[in-house]
Amino acid sequence: MSGLRQVIGVDVGGTFTDVFVLEEATNSVSVAKVPSTPADQSKGFVAGIAEVTTDIAGIATVVHGTTVGTNALLERKGAPTGIITTVGFRDVLEMRRRDRPTTWGLWGMFEPVVPRNLRLEVRERTLADGTVRVPVDVEEVTSAAQALLDEGCEAVCIFFVNGYANPQNEQAAVAAVRKLWPTPYVTAATEILPEIREFERCSTATLNAYLQPVVARYLDRLQTSLSERQCSGETLIVQSNGGVMGLHMAKRLPVRTALSGPAAGVIAAQAIAEAAGFENIITCDMGGTSFDVSLIANGTSTLAAQTQIDFGMVVRTPMIEITTIGAGGGSIARIDEGGLLDVGPHSAGSDPGPVAYGLGNDRPTVTDANIVLGRINPDRPIGGKMQQLDVDAARDAIKQHIAQPLGINTMQAAEAVIRVANAKMAGAIRLVSIERGHDPRRFAVMPFGGGGALHTGALLSDIGLAAAIVPRYPGVTSALGCVVADMRHDIVQTVNATLDGLDAKEIGERMLALASEAQNTLQRSQAALAGIVQVFELDMLYLGQTHTVTVPIEIPDGGLTVSAIHQAFETAYRAAYGRLLEGIAMRVINMRVAVIGKRPKFDLSVLAPRTSGTRQDCVLGTRRLWANGQWHEATIYERLELPAGTEIIGPVLAEQPDTTIFVDPGLKARVDDFGNLIIKKQDSSWPIKA
Repeated sequence: MSGLRQVIGVDVGGTFTDVFVLEEATNSVSVAKVPSTPADQSKGFVAGIAEVTTDIAGIATVVHGTTVGTNALLERKGAPTGIITTVGFRDVLEMRRRDRPTTWGLWGMFEPVVPRNLRLEVRERTLADGTVRVPVDVEEVTSAAQALLDEGCEAVCIFFVNGYANPQNEQAAVAAVRKLWPTPYVTAATEILPEIREFERCSTATLNAYLQPVVARYLDRLQTSLSERQCSGETLIVQSNGGVMGLHMAKRLPVRTALSGPAAGVIAAQAIAEAAGFENIITCDMGGTSFDVSLIANGTSTLAAQTQIDFGMVVRTPMIEITTIGAGGGSIARIDEGGLLDVGPHSAGSDPGPVAYGLGNDRPTVTDANIVLGRINPDRPIGGKMQQLDVDAARDAIKQHIAQPLGINTMQAAEAVIRVANAKMAGAIRLVSIERGHDPRRFAVMPFGGGGALHTGALLSDIGLAAAIVPRYPGVTSALGCVVADMRHDIVQTVNATLDGLDAKEIGERMLALASEAQNTLQRSQAALAGIVQVFELDMLYLGQTHTVTVPIEIPDGGLTVSAIHQAFETAYRAAYGRLLEGIAMRVINMRVAVIGKRPKFDLSVLAPRTSGTRQDCVLGTRRLWANGQWHEATIYERLELPAGTEIIGPVLAEQPDTTIFVDPGLKARVDDFGNLIIKKQDSSWPIKA
């Protein structure tokens, strides 16, 4: 393989590390799936690359979807962090929006990532109009920083009220702290989010500081490991907005890596669906610990301005809208205090993993149930964790912990576990579709991840989706997303002015200047780009409202005008709410700029089956499986060998190294020209491209 240029996507999940490799010279692909190493994800990362190539020097680009930041937030394992803030505002992080962990509960516990004794106040004050009423005392700031160092803080966040209107005081304080602080882990709130809304700015900046040492150390280890193996290619990190950034930016803005891996999966799904001729897709990424759902309408994924990673942990930076529930393959099934069967959110993860792994877990999981039902081949486990799965141990665990307490037999109990898990998945899909005004009958579902394709039939029948599209390599789809993702940099800046009093031309010029700044940031990376796309948006609302709508803007050569903004707002508002509010003034809250660096196009036809055999040539045998309360004899196929155009009728199991696909009784499947498996009800017609 010497001399070949390789682009490698690596997605590290809670259970497995997935690798997708594109050989540019031969236009061929290869994949691998290895166990993750939670104690140090870089070890699993390097092990995954070693599975697919021995020519590390031939790697042109490595693109990485990481869960280091997400896990640090969810597990509260960030670095000891301090905050220096304006007098009277040390409790902004804790007061939040006066919300509660349980909506209908009378009480609830919440502990911010920075305890109160590490949130120090200094005298300074900037008014909402940007007037500096009280200049900051640099000596007082330096004293506060030293106190935080004495308390063992590794990182510090400087957050001054109304800093978005005028960052002068905050900049002076940051300059003083950076002279004293022994590491680069000093975060300025206005550098992270120069936007109105004090809690959101404080939370986002604090979480960025909290993650900086953890993410930076991980990326440094990763760089060292790759360098020791003579890898000199560019390393890029997937952001939560679906774009990628360089290592330097990832170390400076680690908060933008939250939900990095799931975002890569959505980007891959969008590319696969477009090639296959589907505009409306609901993505379902089922890994070992979670089930991630996102909606793509009219070929476009949805970006949210802010996301709550966990209760009280608000990150206000553009993120692909993803709903996550604890229903992965490792999710533990149990009988709750009320005597009802429940699945998740607790997971066995990769270590010890499901009972069938034989590594110490004795509580049944979703994977154990699928094994007992005959849907997973115990002699061909995915991911290389072990050579064979222990079916008897899985069966005994389900019998002891589920069947006997419920008074049913073991097969009924295993199927009940799957049905409960399916019901939770269906609920997550309804949340992103029906509850947001989308008709699921217009959407196809794309199940991926190691376990998603085992649950396709239930999702089709329970929700009424039009079809399912199972990608060529479902188990490494997020890694594929790393390869196809573009570079992206987002900037937001507060305007906070009524439309009538706005200098629209100046706003347009400021947005173009921000675009130039963002483009310069992208160009600091060594990544090859095929082009640059600029996106301009305004956050607007009617006077008196709280929530904004995102208004796409085009800036013509002659400059932006008030009438153009007015028309764009009415178009966006009517699309969101169905009507306009007459006679009420409009307000521009923020301007947003995104610069997208288009990476070289990845031709998905490279995934097409390259076989001239027949369907019968791909039969591996048959196996009894349990479905709908009875036994069925299912044909087993070698999925990757099925030629394009092949049609199969359920019950079928299609096996491949990274997953198993279950085509339920009553369903049919067809291989399209890109190697996707399109699944529909037997009495329905095929889509045009299937």
